[in-house]
Amino acid sequence: MKIYLATFLLLIGSNISFGQDIDSPENSGDDFSLEGALAMFKKASSIEDFEKLLNEENNNVNNLDLNNDGDIDYVSVEDIMEGDNHVLVLSASLGENEKQDIATINIEKKGKEDAELQIVGDEDLYAENSIVEPFDVEEKVMKGKGPSVLEINPTRVVVNVWLWPSVRFIYAPEYRVWVSPYRWANYPRWWKPWRPFRHSLFIGRCAPHRVYFHRTAVRRVSHGFYRSRRHSSTLIVKGRRGTTVIHKGRGGRVKAVHYGRRGGRR
Repeated sequence: MKIYLATFLLLIGSNISFGQDIDSPENSGDDFSLEGALAMFKKASSIEDFEKLLNEENNNVNNLDLNNDGDIDYVSVEDIMEGDNHVLVLSASLGENEKQDIATINIEKKGKEDAELQIVGDEDLYAENSIVEPFDVEEKVMKGKGPSVLEINPTRVVVNVWLWPSVRFIYAPEYRVWVSPYRWANYPRWWKPWRPFRHSLFIGRCAPHRVYFHRTAVRRVSHGFYRSRRHSSTLIVKGRRGTTVIHKGRGGRVKAVHYGRRGGRR
């Protein structure tokens, strides 16, 4: 009887542990949809409107609670501009003097009516080279193996985002660089924070955003002037692979120390 009871308890413990692993993101940033952020940016008419769309619960973009206070973190947007290049920095205030960048949307004007963009997840929160971009499919007709056989070859192409209202907005002559007026404990009246969803539920809710945006390993748009203005908080990033403690030292240097699930330092 004792053997059966011990086996039963072991099975329950294993199922609970398995369930917890499923509902734990691989990386903390996986609770913020990079694809969803681009979907909101495409939909927005201005940067202020974009920030509002990011922070509306029904848009299923944000599920972050980086400071573990039980409420969703408010995501602010700041535009860093240099010439025709823009970096939209998406950040969360985690305390009075703590701010963590989540991702950056890098925009580059290629011609008179031609622009490209990519969103990149911050290195503290995402796996290396977490890059997302809009994509389209172009069908090319090619000769097949037979004498009169034609084959249609669908190919993904880089999207010109010039016609997105938000892109046209930031390149308008009268545009004033947007810096969010909201800070820690100073949020818009319309914003009502909610409790985070289970990760598995959130992934399902933000799935529609992944239809028109895809991951890529190629960084096409990158602006070095952002690095000196990046925000990195002192925080603990928990995921399925263990716990990573981010130490912020002098001069803004960041050191990540990873502890596996058994407590060993890596």
